[in-house]
Amino acid sequence: MTTERKEPKQVDPEVFRRRVEELIRNFESELQTENLRPKVLALVPIFHGLRDLGKALIPSVYASAARDRILYYFRKYPGIVIAGDELLVVSGIQEYARRVRELRVQFGWTVASGVTIKEMSEDQDADIPNELMAMKPSDYVLLNELQDRDAAHRWNVANTIRKERGSVRDKILKYMRANVGKGITNEELRYVAGDKTEWARRVRELRTEYGWPVATRSTGRPDLSVGVYVLQADRQSPEHDRHIADDIRREVLRRDGYKCQDCNWSHEEWNPSDPRHLEIHHIKHHAKGGANVKENLKTLCTACHDKIHRNEK
Repeated sequence: MTTERKEPKQVDPEVFRRRVEELIRNFESELQTENLRPKVLALVPIFHGLRDLGKALIPSVYASAARDRILYYFRKYPGIVIAGDELLVVSGIQEYARRVRELRVQFGWTVASGVTIKEMSEDQDADIPNELMAMKPSDYVLLNELQDRDAAHRWNVANTIRKERGSVRDKILKYMRANVGKGITNEELRYVAGDKTEWARRVRELRTEYGWPVATRSTGRPDLSVGVYVLQADRQSPEHDRHIADDIRREVLRRDGYKCQDCNWSHEEWNPSDPRHLEIHHIKHHAKGGANVKENLKTLCTACHDKIHRNEK
């Protein structure tokens, strides 16, 4: 004998609306009294009624738990800035922020907060859309509609590195080197940095001063989502190539169509067994007086770049 699975019972939001309306109507008489406590006690069921009304807006067949309702709401409005008060309404719980964190850490949804987006602006090349720059600290946004199945493992690694001794920059680099070729979110980097506001500036230093190939949407990987960083290879670029300004580097990449100018390789062909990435090469070497200008620069994949330098030795 098979037992038929019963769907959760869905209550029409109109039922809760009428209930709240009646409670508010009855509250009018309480306002005429001098005693404070009866007024407060009369408001309690109104608060509960409003909470139930907010929860009922999302059918339980789609989302029955608070975390599921929050995710449903985010996925209905991807890329749209969502105020914390909206999540309070649809979740029906005060601790909605904890559920948002669970969606990030345990389930791999790239939800960014207004705090993290603001800190990203420390990286002048973060390419943050204007609508996100206007986010308040209590705002949230789902940056990517795709779930990252490996997120839980990465957050465990992040938690270990976060507790170690060392500078913010060293911790971020260690975390990136543990995830070469993988997209890492701004929230992960902020966590590894111990929630220090300087994390974005340290990421920029790793790219521009130390020569680590950290790519973002605006620095060589237009295929990436806003707020995602990738250490493309576990190697530093030659010291003479670290002095190219990010805006010049970006212009060269765009001019060359984000492809190697010798073999035509692009990141669309990337795979774990061929971990190349794109670099900027000085046609006349910097050490021999070559300038950091577009006319003296071209895009090469690491294989072609290394080949040129080997042949010149």
